[in-house]
Amino acid sequence: MTTHVSTAADGINRDFTWEEGARIEVRNLGGEIVIEANAAGLKTLASHLLTLAQDGTPDGTHLHLEVNNGLGAGSVGLVLERCDDE
Repeated sequence: MTTHVSTAADGINRDFTWEEGARIEVRNLGGEIVIEANAAGLKTLASHLLTLAQDGTPDGTHLHLEVNNGLGAGSVGLVLERCDDE
């Protein structure tokens, strides 16, 4: 079972899918960021990145992950964003 969230950017729908049982935590250790996840969480993140990489996805399309919105308690927010500009 997966959970789907659809977003539209410039009229283009993109589906972001969460695997059942996904656990993702993001910690800021000062000089580095640690993303810790179980197998379902890693598949979820990989799916999110592949969705953003799809042809036709405009610059600036992004997904916010926060506590109670995809991330575990105590996590810092994480934004995945497509940017083709150098």
